[in-house]
Amino acid sequence: MYSYIIGKVTEIVSNAIVLENEGIGYLINTPNPFVFEIEKEYKVYIYQQIKEDEHALFGFKSKEEKELFLKLISVKGLGPKMALPIIASASISGISDAINRENILYLKKFPKIGEKLAKQMILDLKGKLGEFEGASDTDSNTTMELREALLGLGYKDKEIKSVIPKIDQSLAIEEQIKEALKLFLK
Repeated sequence: MYSYIIGKVTEIVSNAIVLENEGIGYLINTPNPFVFEIEKEYKVYIYQQIKEDEHALFGFKSKEEKELFLKLISVKGLGPKMALPIIASASISGISDAINRENILYLKKFPKIGEKLAKQMILDLKGKLGEFEGASDTDSNTTMELREALLGLGYKDKEIKSVIPKIDQSLAIEEQIKEALKLFLK
């Protein structure tokens, strides 16, 4: 029903944002709400889930994230609340590559993804994620998040720019920060 909502972020919680548009605050579940800033306006791409006992909105900063989310929830046994952490903790191209190369170990690192569900993801999505090859929206969001975290730790922009290209973007943000700190110590 919704394609996107443009509005101002008024609240950020652990797994969602509140996006205000025309005086209405929409609670939107997002993969990583901390990439948004309070009082800034965003165009958030929306997926609406309507169940018998629940109506929920899921939002994404880019069309590519939303499209990947829709592909993931088409997998038998993988719902929206399981797909969000996958998108939050890996790059779009990393997920696509893991599925196309049948990398079960990579897929099992995501929360609640066991061997059976990893195999189901490969079965349902292998060869269907070609449009995400080389996609960089999530990569740039992750890079921006890493940069902001390192700036917050007191590192200079010049230092950060020299380290970021050496860090594996498919790692979770916490792991990327650890890698960056190791590189700074060298």
